[in-house]
Amino acid sequence: MLDRMILSNRASHVRKRIGADNVSQVDVFTLVCALENVTFVKYPLGHKISGACLKCNGSTVIAVNSSMSLGRQRFSLAHELHHYYYDEDTGSIICPMDLVGRSKVERAANQFASYLLMPQAALYNEILEIKAAGNRRLTVETVVKLEQYFGVSRHAMVIRLQQEGEISESEAERMQKGVIRSAARLGYDTSLYKPTPENENKRTYGHYIKQAVKALQSGAVSTGKYEEWLLDAFRDDIVYGEEVEGGID
Repeated sequence: MLDRMILSNRASHVRKRIGADNVSQVDVFTLVCALENVTFVKYPLGHKISGACLKCNGSTVIAVNSSMSLGRQRFSLAHELHHYYYDEDTGSIICPMDLVGRSKVERAANQFASYLLMPQAALYNEILEIKAAGNRRLTVETVVKLEQYFGVSRHAMVIRLQQEGEISESEAERMQKGVIRSAARLGYDTSLYKPTPENENKRTYGHYIKQAVKALQSGAVSTGKYEEWLLDAFRDDIVYGEEVEGGID
């Protein structure tokens, strides 16, 4: 696998390209939707696949398994960005659900994702603040605070903290029990630990949608064909409009 410093530098470079600093949480969903010639798809891909990066003829499709928790989806999408930006010799990559092990390419993408979502300086500063408050060792409560701040799953958080020497393997194992309950008891929103709601778990964003609009506006396709394309892309929300709760729109 590539040196961790190289992967950290790559993550910093991508952050710089999108105008993000090395402290704030990065919105990877918005980032991918804004990329030129990239179509982003959220779809329930089963229990074995976390995501995919499919490159073909100057266009790319990046898919993420919407059956995973939101935190895991963010990590998987950051993982796919490494394939998109840096695995130029590979046309298509289907990524397994397991975050640990696998090929050197997959392990490098995991490490990149960790640095992209949890920059070294930002993580270090957050841990310093926690310890300055009198916490000599990280507890479940402080780990919840960290994962909420960076928007990552408990699994991704404890793996990174192990790498940084902040928690032991036994502590990491203990902290991965009762994840949702531990966050709820501390007053946090638990959507980070849950999958995309069923009514939104199939959606297409980015290049495909933009191209469909261009085709309609140029007169290349009829309104009927345009709407058919959108429905094929699971964007009935655009075709039929979003319902507004509470009465008349």
